[in-house]
Amino acid sequence: MKDNHFFAMMSRMKYINRWGLMRNTFKENISEHSLEVAMIAHALGVINNTMCGGSLNADRLALMGMYHDATEIITGDMPTPVKYYSPVIRNAYKEVESVARDELLEGLPEELRDVYKPLLLDTEEEKELWKYVKAADKLSAYIKCVEERRMGNMDFEKAGESILEIIKKMELPEVEIFVDKFLPAYEMTIDESR
Repeated sequence: MKDNHFFAMMSRMKYINRWGLMRNTFKENISEHSLEVAMIAHALGVINNTMCGGSLNADRLALMGMYHDATEIITGDMPTPVKYYSPVIRNAYKEVESVARDELLEGLPEELRDVYKPLLLDTEEEKELWKYVKAADKLSAYIKCVEERRMGNMDFEKAGESILEIIKKMELPEVEIFVDKFLPAYEMTIDESR
């Protein structure tokens, strides 16, 4: 990648569509998804700090959510059933993600790379925060399933059920609070939510 192309590449997130194996009533790209993940991750941090007695860096969670799928600019969105089909595919995809991360980082001046590197892939140093970003990612996926189902698209029914099971197994109090307090509104029309 040429020098200083990092942000131009980030702007390409809007061209990478998600849910490629599913019939969609509306397309969702990784730019839209990443904004939603950033907002939900931030909310989980705020809930942790205000309702659960924690001290998470909610602003950092938002940043991590913004960039959590950035490598998909290069790799594309690999459908979950394919990505996790076998350990061989899963490990190969992790290697591809690592190469994509390094290529994206080469698009930054050397002085900036250490700032962006931990935003592009899970790091051991921020393992605790990445749990919340992953939870936000699952919540966003579940919300997409709810929205599609509300539009009469039953292709997302089973996906929604399995994602909700994953969310419940996370056993994070902040996620449980988000599910109880905020998810029901996604089932409502705009008139019902006023």
